[in-house]
Amino acid sequence: MKTLQISVGIIRNSQGEIFITQRAADAHMANKLEFPGGKIEEGESSEQALVRELQEEVGITAKAYSLFDKLEYQFPDRHITLWFWLVNSWEGEPWGKEGQPGRWIAQSALVAEDFPPANEPVITKLIQGSQIG
Repeated sequence: MKTLQISVGIIRNSQGEIFITQRAADAHMANKLEFPGGKIEEGESSEQALVRELQEEVGITAKAYSLFDKLEYQFPDRHITLWFWLVNSWEGEPWGKEGQPGRWIAQSALVAEDFPPANEPVITKLIQGSQIG
C-alpha cells in the first residue's frame, strides 16, 4: 500500500478569504477542490515542502505560517498524512501556475463535500473558526 506525506497551505487573506484550486479531471479525487500543496520529498521537512509546493503550484513565497492541523487518512489504495499550514503572509499573488483553476472563497463558504474526504475535519474547523469574533 502506498504511503504519502503531504504538506498543504491554507492561504488566507486579510478579508478572511481562502485561496483554493481545483484538481485535474484525470487526478486522484478528480475535479475536487483543494488547498495548494503536495508530497513531502525525502529529506525535506513539512515546512520546506510547503514553501516549495506553494512556489511551484501557485507562484507565491510563504513568509508567515503556522501548523493548523495534522491528520491521517486511509484511502482504499493509500495511507496519507496531511500537514495543514495556515499561511497568513506571502509574497506574490496566488494563481494556478500549473494550469489548474484557482479562486478566493470566503472561509465561511467552504463546503466539505467539495473537497477530498480527508479534508473534512479541517474544513469543519475552518468554518467554526470563521464564526468566532
